Amino acid sequence: MQRRHLIALPVAALLAGCGFKLRGKQTFAFETIAVTPERGGAVASELVRYLGDAVRPVAPPAGGQPPQVIVDILQELREKTVVGVNASGQVREFQLRIRLKFRMRTPQGRDLIDETEIIQQRDISFNESAVLAKEAEEGLLYRDMQSDIVQQLLRRLAAVKTLD
Repeated sequence: MQRRHLIALPVAALLAGCGFKLRGKQTFAFETIAVTPERGGAVASELVRYLGDAVRPVAPPAGGQPPQVIVDILQELREKTVVGVNASGQVREFQLRIRLKFRMRTPQGRDLIDETEIIQQRDISFNESAVLAKEAEEGLLYRDMQSDIVQQLLRRLAAVKTLD
């Protein structure tokens, strides 16, 4: 038991000394946000779910406050391409890809983040004897890529420090 403590102490000191810090909750320069398309793709839906009460409609009802910023999801594209075949021409490997183009602007139209593209891709092997299992794996990989894109998007939104 003592030996573990002797090893853990220098490791902890080393990590603290290099500036290592767990990623905390992100802080944004805005309190309210609109996400367009409001009823759009899966990434927009997951982003709205993550931001929760901060999300407002682009055109608020009479007497409502407009959002401070608007994130436009310009394009969300899912692609599946063949990257490997065997000697008889049967598919052995696919590449799955999600491309997301977005921008962040004020309601007055000033760009805070210019049009930006985020790409995630994963390779998946294919076996015709396990088609259902590979379809399920493909769905999981797409969901994983989607979550990664939302996290990247949130980090980029948090990097905007001022709305002026």
